[in-house]
Formats: sequence, structure tokens, C-alpha cells
Amino acid sequence: MADPSSYRPKPGQIPDSPGVYRFRDEHRRVIYVGKAKNLRQRVANYFQDLANLHPRTRTMVTTAASVEWTVVSTEVEALQLEYSWIKEFDPRFNVKYRDDKSYPYLAVTLNEEFPRVQVMRGAKKKGVRYFGPYGHAWAIRETVDLMLRVFPVRTCSAGVFKNAARTGRPCLLGYIGKCSAPCVGRVTPEEHRDLAEDFCDFMAGRTGTYIRRLEKDMMQAAEEMEYERAARLRDDAEALKRAMEKSAVVLADATDADLIAVAEDELEAALQIFHVRGGRVRGQRGWVTDKVEAVDTSGLVEHALQQLYGEERGDAVPKEVLVPALPEDTEAVSQWLAARRGSQVSLRIPQRGDKKDLMATVQRNAQQALGLHKTKRASDLTTRSRALEEIAEALGLDTAPLRIECYDISHLQGDDVVASMVVFEDGLARKSEYRRFQIKGFEGQDDVRSMHEVIGRRFKRYLQEKERTGEWEEQPTDTAADGPAATAPATDLSLATTPVPATGPVPAATGPASGAVPAVAEDAEPREDDGRPKRFAYPPQLVVVDGGQPQVAAAKRALDELGIDDIAVCGLAKRLEEVWLPDDDDPVVLPRSSEGLYLLQRVRDEAHRFAITYQRAKRAKRIRTSPLDDVSGLGETRKQALIKHFGSVKKLRQATIDEICEVPGIGRRTAESVAAALASTAPAAPAVNTATGEIIEEDDGGSS
Repeated sequence: MADPSSYRPKPGQIPDSPGVYRFRDEHRRVIYVGKAKNLRQRVANYFQDLANLHPRTRTMVTTAASVEWTVVSTEVEALQLEYSWIKEFDPRFNVKYRDDKSYPYLAVTLNEEFPRVQVMRGAKKKGVRYFGPYGHAWAIRETVDLMLRVFPVRTCSAGVFKNAARTGRPCLLGYIGKCSAPCVGRVTPEEHRDLAEDFCDFMAGRTGTYIRRLEKDMMQAAEEMEYERAARLRDDAEALKRAMEKSAVVLADATDADLIAVAEDELEAALQIFHVRGGRVRGQRGWVTDKVEAVDTSGLVEHALQQLYGEERGDAVPKEVLVPALPEDTEAVSQWLAARRGSQVSLRIPQRGDKKDLMATVQRNAQQALGLHKTKRASDLTTRSRALEEIAEALGLDTAPLRIECYDISHLQGDDVVASMVVFEDGLARKSEYRRFQIKGFEGQDDVRSMHEVIGRRFKRYLQEKERTGEWEEQPTDTAADGPAATAPATDLSLATTPVPATGPVPAATGPASGAVPAVAEDAEPREDDGRPKRFAYPPQLVVVDGGQPQVAAAKRALDELGIDDIAVCGLAKRLEEVWLPDDDDPVVLPRSSEGLYLLQRVRDEAHRFAITYQRAKRAKRIRTSPLDDVSGLGETRKQALIKHFGSVKKLRQATIDEICEVPGIGRRTAESVAAALASTAPAAPAVNTATGEIIEEDDGGSS
């Protein structure tokens, strides 16, 4: 725990201009980003008596080891820079909303020659028009099915479209009138694009024009006694009306607005957003967050606006945003929203009428979402904190292990031996810091030796990173270290406590110390430390290995050889779920209902999943290799021609050079190279069906 006074800026050193500030921990990782109208006043508030600080703020300033800032011209620039840094550095003490589900959108791919209507999830793509989000994918499909009567836009995949174009026969939707069948040329690309744009206009709320046009055409057809056409137009109008009815009218004045409501308690907050377009609710989504910083409702709203509109442009930002509380700097946020939309945006609290009533509905949804989220065990901050405390108590640790790394070994009968490293911070998976290893020190099956190698490699890299950044200084010794420990300091691994200058970016060390491998390429000039996570740069408080006493002993031995004695090690054996500690003959048995055991199991299972996924991928890649891959100048097309002609690599190996030359595109020189490559490669042992004992004949071209 750091003393904030050790890195407190000197009086008068902080400017009184608008800007953005960053707190970093002892490993130079950015842990908090904030903005301020007046940097001097805001930053000074963090260095008052700890007893006067909010508990979460107190935890942040005692975790930090330095503070720095960047001065900007306006408060709007500060807002933009704060959003960019939070997105880039992912600070652990900033509020970060996470979606409680992956919401589906109705998407129209206007970036294609023949636009397609489909359901999409995930990140938005350029050139695609989105509507929603919707609560359920089936709601989108029902709406689209009704609208295809009037706007018969393509909905098929690229494969179906190409197959129909090749055969000259449209799919079923083309025959029943729910697709204009551009695949077989029934409409031109321009006509089909007009249909797609009309579809988008209707979904955007411009509905009255199309319904009135259909009704006018229907009356005209009836007057001309074209009763079948009139009936079809009547059904089309009814279909559009039913599609509109699925989005209830909530605001009578055809308003385009987003309504945001927040429900919160001391630990967490839930946020709900209703997207209203043309007076109708077109989409809904919800977020939840842990309140890891001292923040009130206005702060939560500001963070929500940043996340909601930070990547949006144009009409995706509505004319009106209704919120339960205005951000601290309402004018700056309004200017930022207007810049993203390209026109004025009204940011306000609804006071009366339909908008206030709808906001109450959104608020009820937020309250229900918070209540539902509290029942989710793994996401409950209180539960995670209790789990970490139970682990610390059971293993005799001084503090709760906020960062846990778990390692697992995976192989298939000694082949493709790999290892995984997964990271959990504050009880949650940190997938961006997962790592994979190939065992290089030996061949064959030896889980204990593999674990020793992986732990040694991982923490050797950690020591090299510390040496590169100058976090410790090697003390003079009389004797040189031998073996694996030669790259680590023999006596002192304590962290440097010199405070980081607070006037701007801090340069990293100009180069690695002797014997260390730099984590990045060396430049002619020192590079700035930007605070982004680096590989293997941060140590865990606890290393968990998948296994029992032998694996734990191997991991501990690897750390001892590197001179690391401040990282706890334990193992979790699958058979009885017992926890093994180094040098202990008896395991630690946690209660089956223990939250600590539940967290260790989640960490172990995630490491196992990550390792076996990597091992299977390596095995699949190895199986797909072929002796033909080593033939110079033999491309994929001619490889396939050879396999297709002979049926398998086995039969190709038995063929003569003259027979190989009979394959179209294969000359004599290439045939000789193929024959030589196959002759130099011994055929693989026959595959055996382990259930029946039957030898499986080779019949594919993927292996030999």
C-alpha cells in the first residue's frame, strides 16, 4: 500500500487549466483516468487526509504510485481525451459499463452491390445501416417477414445468392414474392437498391408516406376493376400496419430521442436505454457496472453517454437525450454530442407529460435489471470480495490476491504439448492478458517438467521487463548466479519508490540491462511508457497450477531458481478438489460451499479450456499438413488436382512419374519433385478405430 504523499505534486506545480489526469500504479499501469475544468483543484482533492476520502477513492490513491496530467484547451477536448484514454488503457478504477447481453440489430448491408436484410450482433460495420437494438432476434424476423411483402429485399446469405445465380433458379422467397430475386436478374442492381433504401426509410419512421401510397394505388386499382391487384395492395398495407403495431406509439409528436435511466446502490448500478424513433420504441438495451470509483448519478450518466455515443456519428445520435440527472458539465457534454451528430442535441431532464411518464417506465426497467443482476453469483462484487478473502485466509496470504494466474498443461499422448496461462483480476477473467506456450525444452510427456519450464519462462520475462524499466537495481554480489537464476538479481527484488514526475509523459529506460531480452525493439531514442499492458509485465499475488503436489513443487522450484519469493503458489487437484501448498504433506480442504473454492475452480477450468483449445488447434493444423507442402512451386490448385486424380496421398505415392505426368498441369520436372518428396516421407502408421480395432484406410489428402 503506497503513501499518497510519496508522489504528491509540489505546490503550484499543477496548472489551473482544463485537462485530463492519469494515476499509475507501481508497474506504470494506468489505473484511473479523470478530467477536470481546473486540474489544480481536482487533483489536489486526492491528496487530502485519507480518512476524509471515499473508501473507493482511498483504495485508488493508495494503489497508485504516480500521477500525471495533460493540459487541453477546452472542456470538450478534455471529455474527448478522457473517453479515448479510458477506452485505450481500460483502467481498473474507472466505471466501465458492460452489456448484460449481446443485443441483436436489424441490419441492411448497403455496402454490398445487392443489399441484404439480416440480424446482426457485435461491433457495427462501416456501410451497414442498423435499426434497434431489439430484445429478441425473433422479433426482428417477424417484422422483416411482414415487410418483405412490400419491400422484397434480398435476405439470403452470399452462398445461397451465388448458387441461385449459378443455377438460374431463385430460392423459395423468390417464388412466393418475398424477394425480388436479383440473383437471377428479375430486377437491376439499381432497382434493388431503391427497394433497400425504401425499407430503411420505413424502418427510420417515415411510415405514413408508404401506407398512403399503397392505399391510393389500391383505390385506383379497384376503380379500374383490377380486383386481384387491389387485394394484394390491401394486404401489403395491412402488413405494414401490423409491423408498425409491433412498436407501440409512446410519444405523439414523432420524437427522435434516447431515454436513459439509472438504478443504483452502494456497490453497483444498472442502466437502461430506450431508443425512440418517430415516436415509437425502436430498441432497448441495458448495462450494469461495479461502482469502483466514488461517483454519483450524474457521473454515471456522463460515463453512459460516453460509452453510448463515443463511436457514433450522424443520425445515430438523436436530437434529444433525456436523462435522470444532468452531467456535472452539461454544456461541454452537449457540445460533444452536437459535434458527433453534426447538429444541435438537447440534453435535459423530462419534467412533465408523456416523456416523464416514459422515463418512469425506463426507470422501472432499470430497477428490475439491478435486482436481477444482484442474483448473478459470479458478477456480484460482494461475493467476489468474499471469495478472495477466503482464499487469502486459507492460504495464509497477507492480502487478498487481486491478480491470480493459473497454468495448465495439455497434450495428446505426449504430442503437441502446450500450456496455458489465464489471468483473473478482482475475481473476473482478464482475457486480454491470457497467454499460450509451446513446450520447447524437451519432447514427450512430462507434466511436472513442462510446468517447471512454463513458470520459469513466464517469470524470467517478468524479471527482464522489470530490469528494462529500471524498477529494481541489482545489488553487488561476490559470486555469480548459475543456471536459470543468472538473469535475475541475486539479492534485491524490491521496487523503486522514486515518484514519477507529474508534468508529462515519463520516458522508459533507454535500453535493457545486461543479459536481458527487451520486450520491444530498441529505438535510437528512449520511448515513452504509455501505460498500456505489456506482456508478462505485472506479477500476480497468487499462482495456481492445475495439479497436485508434484506440479506445485515444480512451480515453486522455478520461482526459487529465479530468486522470486513474494508470489504465493498453490495447486488445485481435480480428484477431490483439494488445494496443495509447497512443502506441505497434507492439502488444504476448503468447504464445498466456499466462494473461495468456487473461484479457484472457475480459474482452473478456464485454464484447462484455454489449454485444450490451443492443443486441439495445433493438432488439427499438424494433421492438415501434407508431404506435398514441401514440393517447391506446387500450388494449392495443382495439389488438389493430384489428390482428385489419384484419390489419396497413399495412391499418389504408389504412382509412377509417367502416371503423375498424366494429371493436367503437371510437367515431368514437377512430377519428379512430387515423387521424390513422397519417397523421402515415410508413410504414417495406419489409423485404428479404438472402439472396434479396425484399421482405417487412408482416403483423404490431408495427411500421409
